[in-house]
Amino acid sequence: MIWRPFTQEKIDPPAVRIVRGEGAYLFSENGEKYLDMISSWFVNIHGHAHREIAEAIGLQAKTLEHVIFTRFSHEPAERLVDNLKKVVPPQLSRYFFSDNGSTAVEVALKMAYQYFKNIGAEAENRNIFLSLEGGYHGDTFGVMSAAGQYSKYHATFSELFFKTVRIDVPEYYDGAESMEEKENEIICKLEKTLQDIGEKICAFILEPLLQGSFGMRLYRVEFLERLVNKVREYGILVIFDEVMTGFYRTGKMFAMNYTDILPDLICLSKGITGGFLPLALTIATDKIYESFLSDDRKKTFLHGHSYTANPIACAAACKSLEILQREETVAKIKGIAEFHRNHDIFNAIKRRRIGIITAFDVESEDKARFIINKAWENGIFLRPLGKTIYLFPPYCVSDDDLSRTYDVINKYL
Repeated sequence: MIWRPFTQEKIDPPAVRIVRGEGAYLFSENGEKYLDMISSWFVNIHGHAHREIAEAIGLQAKTLEHVIFTRFSHEPAERLVDNLKKVVPPQLSRYFFSDNGSTAVEVALKMAYQYFKNIGAEAENRNIFLSLEGGYHGDTFGVMSAAGQYSKYHATFSELFFKTVRIDVPEYYDGAESMEEKENEIICKLEKTLQDIGEKICAFILEPLLQGSFGMRLYRVEFLERLVNKVREYGILVIFDEVMTGFYRTGKMFAMNYTDILPDLICLSKGITGGFLPLALTIATDKIYESFLSDDRKKTFLHGHSYTANPIACAAACKSLEILQREETVAKIKGIAEFHRNHDIFNAIKRRRIGIITAFDVESEDKARFIINKAWENGIFLRPLGKTIYLFPPYCVSDDDLSRTYDVINKYL
């Protein structure tokens, strides 16, 4: 029996066997058709079974399927880095490959910690990580620790976590009031924390502007900038987890493009290959990278994966990035964002919108599940986050499909 992720096998419904995908739709062995309005956990940005990406994968598979990425390099990885350099700020210049979002963030945490050891700061003086309350960065132990002991996903393992300090997040949504006042209160608390232990904090990790798994919670650009500027006064490194927000989900290539603030490390994954294959990157500044250059092998970054920079995955990512930057794709992304802006969800609580994403709350988790089940009966696949319902469609979704989804939600809401 297959053991599914995030599934209570005793009470959750059995899996529906999917036999193929096409565009925004999934098709079951029984002939049912489901509109995938969450892009299969945010990865299928161009839709399912995209022909051009499939062809790029097939061509690469006939040429070089994999090679160890230590003594060897290869053209698909180098081409992907060259292509990303055109859209990633030049200060982020050192590209480290891994294979999923959790490990991309794990790599960033390890790089940040070892950076201080390599430059001579004693490890015990920089052994605390700072994060946002409600942040979600994956499911390995380092990233679970960064999320904190009160995470609804990771509390079971809290006795094994390293030390972290968390900052409250002032929610921003349609009609939100007193934002500056709320932000000022949190900044004051942060200043007190930094005065007490700022010199012991290694890095500040955050999902820029949008906390995904906590319920698609938005916060303002101004708050992000104040946080980063404040922690930098204490020499704290900054990690942007753009695993979910990267590749135009927020309406820009990266969420960090809404601000002039740049992190020391950025983590990318999920949509990078268009949903075809696992791949991830942790991108660092020269300052971070150069601290690992030494005649002393103990300063080497001793981290890697068997499938690091898999050529087939890199070929998929190159093609996905090419498709992503076409005028018609950018126009579709703008069209989805405009659709969200121009269409109401009746009786929604705390409606929020950014890029291709919209989300809202309902009164209870039971009501959220009720609406999700009604959507399912109408051939629309959604997943709730507690009492939050969100839409996270692939960029190929049609206005008709968006309209149908809104109609079903409004009918049952």
